[in-house]
Amino acid sequence: MITASLVKELREKTGAGMMDCKKVLTETDGDMEKAAELLRERGIAKAAKKSDRIAAEGLVYCYVADDKKVGVVLEVNAETDFVAKNEEFRTFVADTAKQIAIKAPANVEELLDESSINDETKTIKDILTDKIATIGENMSIRRFERFESTGIVESYIHGDGKIGVLVDFPKGDESVAKDVCMQIAAARPEYLNRESVPQDVVDHEMGILKAQAINEGKPAEIAEKMVQGRIGKFYSEICLLDQPFVKDPDIKVQKLLENNNAEIARFARFEKGEGLQKREENFAEEVAKQIK
Repeated sequence: MITASLVKELREKTGAGMMDCKKVLTETDGDMEKAAELLRERGIAKAAKKSDRIAAEGLVYCYVADDKKVGVVLEVNAETDFVAKNEEFRTFVADTAKQIAIKAPANVEELLDESSINDETKTIKDILTDKIATIGENMSIRRFERFESTGIVESYIHGDGKIGVLVDFPKGDESVAKDVCMQIAAARPEYLNRESVPQDVVDHEMGILKAQAINEGKPAEIAEKMVQGRIGKFYSEICLLDQPFVKDPDIKVQKLLENNNAEIARFARFEKGEGLQKREENFAEEVAKQIK
């Protein structure tokens, strides 16, 4: 049975009409991902990004060393938004980012086992456990990226810790690097350039574009040509260097870099709670549990 809440969720995710959502959900036996893809094939909805349903709370934080050679972007999650505003929590996040910059752990597990640079008698895991006890909420260090650069590392935080961006600029000045950081925050590229897009991602998109063209009544050979023309728009959405520059849409980011004798090697963009499912609270049920 296709419920109203399922239809509502697909509608919010894709922007398609209610009847269209109900129809494709029925055709796909309630499979949300398949239904969203079917809407795209029929030209009814754009790609549904998983990150559109951001749920978890916490903080994204960036640390860059004074010499701009090392930088870190870090996400630490918590149960409620109140914790993200807690000074003790924010200090822990900042200290952890600096720890990563100095010690260069390979992953979160290695980080948790390290002795703290502020107190060698405790590991980061010990300190995290202490914070959970004193703040009174479950917390977790979810992910981080650490860049070392032959040029400069630049960062940008948006929305008081909602989005964090880190870039590695082998060539270029801080002004251009900052502009590129804000570009990444706003335009949400997934890849640096066309070459870095996995072939299976390209093949999948081309299949959808071909289905769209055929559903528009175009013959197969014409559909193939249309796909080649439309794939450029796909690249301009997901590849940083192909994107129109937000401050001057007449030029692409690649041209911006060329005009300023700049070069970007890599970037990381973290959005708080990206891909995580938020725990839905029911106050009445919670009170009932407490009484029992």
